[in-house]
Amino acid sequence: MTERAKLLVFGRTGQVATELQAQAPEAVYLGRAEADLADPAACAAAIRARAPAAVINAAAYTAVDRAEEEEALATTVNGAAPGAMAEACAAQAIPFVHISTDYVFDGTGTRPLLPDDPVAPPGAYGRSKLAGERAVAAAGGAYAILRTSWVFSAHGQNFLKTMLRLAQTRDQLSVVEDQIGGPTPADAIAAACLEICAALRDTPGKAGTYHFSGAPDVSWAGFAREIFAQSGADVTVRGIPSSDYPTPAPRPLNSRLDGSALKAHFGIPRPDWRAAVRTILKELT
Repeated sequence: MTERAKLLVFGRTGQVATELQAQAPEAVYLGRAEADLADPAACAAAIRARAPAAVINAAAYTAVDRAEEEEALATTVNGAAPGAMAEACAAQAIPFVHISTDYVFDGTGTRPLLPDDPVAPPGAYGRSKLAGERAVAAAGGAYAILRTSWVFSAHGQNFLKTMLRLAQTRDQLSVVEDQIGGPTPADAIAAACLEICAALRDTPGKAGTYHFSGAPDVSWAGFAREIFAQSGADVTVRGIPSSDYPTPAPRPLNSRLDGSALKAHFGIPRPDWRAAVRTILKELT
């Protein structure tokens, strides 16, 4: 995409939006004050008013547990708003990239999940994100839905930063070991979104749903052990089952995502999350 200044991004303070600003500083970024996703019509109007070369939706309702009590709001933000954006983009032949989640699946099984595998979200957050996926796809146009998982970075709130904070006062932690997935660095997601936008401008026929997550797949406990090993923290991790750590919203046991379609269509491989941990630890020190 040669005119990156014409890129429009919904989101300003989230992990991926923050990384997008570092990689594409010339783009226009809309925070809640400029475009509240609780008002889908305003989001569509923002696209029509700016007529950008491409649009990335990096904003979302991400409070997984609170969504159980606020499903209507979550569905507006994660479902209706992306749908309105996609319709506005399709009407103007603008490429649209929307970030989704592994939570649209029921989390059963052990094999990596393909983009066309059956979806059956057990929680409100997953249902709201699935509503967004369906609305984006129904709008048509040159769209890409990018499902990802376990996002982490040096910014905002995430598992890596939580583990580092707990390591300051704890020498032993109990971490879930029966949930398996791919931790995904936010900067890699940002880079993938930019590459997909550029490709969709030239080859809109690549529109569809894709998976992108870090490699290799690991449990949360294994992720924590690697964080402590690299940071030099003397913390013992005791693996526990999900049943020992109940949450208001269910978490998928299987969050493995098959990213082969993304690599085949866009040449984007799965990033090594262990290398990203090293980079982020240096950034935080």
